[in-house]
Amino acid sequence: MLQGSQSWTFANSPVILSTGVVGGPFEAKGNLSRDFDHLFSDLWMSEASFEKAQTKLMEEAANASLAKINKKPEDMQFVLAGDLINQITATSFACRTLSIPYIGLFGACSTSMEGLALASFIVDNNGGNYVLTGTASHNAAVEKQFRYPTEYGAQKPPTAQWTATASGAAVVGKTGNGPMVTSATIGKVVDMGLKDPFNMGGAMAPAAADTIEAHFTDFNRDPSYYDYIVTGDLGSVGHPLMKELLQQRGVQVTDEQCIDCGLLIYNEDQKVQAGASGSGCSAAVVYGHLLNRMKKKEINKMLVVATGALLSPLSYQQKESIPCIAHAVSIERGDWE
Repeated sequence: MLQGSQSWTFANSPVILSTGVVGGPFEAKGNLSRDFDHLFSDLWMSEASFEKAQTKLMEEAANASLAKINKKPEDMQFVLAGDLINQITATSFACRTLSIPYIGLFGACSTSMEGLALASFIVDNNGGNYVLTGTASHNAAVEKQFRYPTEYGAQKPPTAQWTATASGAAVVGKTGNGPMVTSATIGKVVDMGLKDPFNMGGAMAPAAADTIEAHFTDFNRDPSYYDYIVTGDLGSVGHPLMKELLQQRGVQVTDEQCIDCGLLIYNEDQKVQAGASGSGCSAAVVYGHLLNRMKKKEINKMLVVATGALLSPLSYQQKESIPCIAHAVSIERGDWE
C-alpha cells in the first residue's frame, strides 16, 4: 500500500462512480458552463447569507452525485469534505443536512484531492463500500475573509485570483463503472517565506513542484505516463513557476501536458486577474470538465495536483508567511464505458 516515502498504491482501484458539479452565475458565463450539472442564476441562491449559499452549493453537488447512481445519503458510509471559511462551518452545516458519518477536512484549495485520496484509501482497505467526498467555495463568502468584501469594490493586483463560486462532489465505490483512482501522493507543507495573500499562485507553486517530484520518485515513473498533469489552482503566475521549478529538479514535463484548473474555468473576457482559485474550483473542473473528457476517451490518465495555501486572517495579521500544501491523485480511465 505504501509506495516510497509519501505515496499510496490502491491495489483494488477504487472507482469514481458518480460526480455532482454546481456553480454560480459568473461560472455560467465561463468556458466550462456545459460541464456543470446546475448553475445558479443568483449569487445569493435564495439564502440569507453568502455563507449559507456556500452550504447550499455543497448540498446540491452531493445530492447530484447521489442521484446519478440512485443512492441516498444513508447508503454512504462516510462523507469527507471541507472548505475555506470559519472552521469549515459551511461544510459542517451541509453535512448536518446530509446526515452521513462525517470527517471534516481542511486543506484549503487542496481539499478536493485530499478528500479523494482519503476516500479511496478507506474504500481500498475495505473501510466502506461507498464514500462521498467534496468541497465548495463561494466568491462573496471567501473573498471577504481572506481579502476584502466584494461589496468594497477594492482594486486587486494582477497577481490576485478570483474565488470560484462552485462545488464538486464524488462518490467513490469498491466496484462499478467509472474512472479508477490508482494512487495518491500526500504532500508536505512547503513555505518559501511569501507573505502576500494576493499572490497565492506564487506561494503554492513550490508545494506543487515538491509533491509532483515526490510522486514520480516514489513510483519511479516518467511524467510521460500521464496525458495531463493537472494543477489547481496556480493561475497565470504560479503555473509557469511550477513548471520552471520542475525543470530545475530534473522532472521533464511539457507545456502541453501541464494544465491548471484556475486557467480553464473562465474565459478571457472575464476579468479574473491571474485566474481562478477557491477549493470549489479544482473540484468542479476535475469532477465536471476533465472527467467528461475522460469519458469521451480524450484523456486516459491524469495526475491531479490540488494546491492549498494554509493561511488564515489571523496568521496574516500576525505577519506570518504562507505555508502551502499539494496533494496528488492519479485517475485512470481503464475500461470505463
